[in-house]
Amino acid sequence: MRATVVEKREVAKGTLFVAFDLQGAEVEFLPGQYFWVELLDPPYNDEKGPRRHISVCSSPTEHGVLCLCTRVRDSAFKRSLAELEVGDAVEVEEPKGTFLLPEDTGAKYVFVAGGIGITVFRSMLRYIRDEELPYEVTLVYSNRDRESAAFLDELEVLEREVPGLNLVLTMTDEDGWESESRRIDAAMLHDHLGELGAYRYLVAGPPAMTDAVVAALHGAEVSEDSVLADKFSGY
Repeated sequence: MRATVVEKREVAKGTLFVAFDLQGAEVEFLPGQYFWVELLDPPYNDEKGPRRHISVCSSPTEHGVLCLCTRVRDSAFKRSLAELEVGDAVEVEEPKGTFLLPEDTGAKYVFVAGGIGITVFRSMLRYIRDEELPYEVTLVYSNRDRESAAFLDELEVLEREVPGLNLVLTMTDEDGWESESRRIDAAMLHDHLGELGAYRYLVAGPPAMTDAVVAALHGAEVSEDSVLADKFSGY
């Protein structure tokens, strides 16, 4: 379906947020899903073409729009995306995917986000807030520094607005940061959560980070069916 850029802004260093107006169309999706975006007549091209799938970072409660957030890289697609202007048209497809907010509101959840992996959790947390759902969630969000942490101010507001949300920030390479600065592993998680087996985990971030966290959780005897992971590539 045809959509147009309705908003475009930088939400962290080298990180672009784009909202697409669906021109009156309505799509139903679940928080955590992704959608396909095709750029029309892009200024830059490569062998991968002008079409990519990217996680929806808006909530299903935000009707008539689909939003994405991505690191700006030197690929043809990302360079072309960065040059879009408000009013420019793209083609989008209805969201799909299986990395979803679980339906069970009785469990205790840990959302583990590395860098741009925060986008799926923004969708989930905005949905939880808007629908006033009784989830208990600890969000563990890792970045090099505050400058590169997308949606940081918004997440701090969400922590105040969502009764069951606890935000744990770790900045691994920021001078003067006096809070948590360790990389996410079993020991770090245990210090903030206590018994790791008491939670269900959703992990999203770059492949190396995601694999490391999943391996750490399994090494701490968290069962495989208690861990769901999604890897974010940089194309």
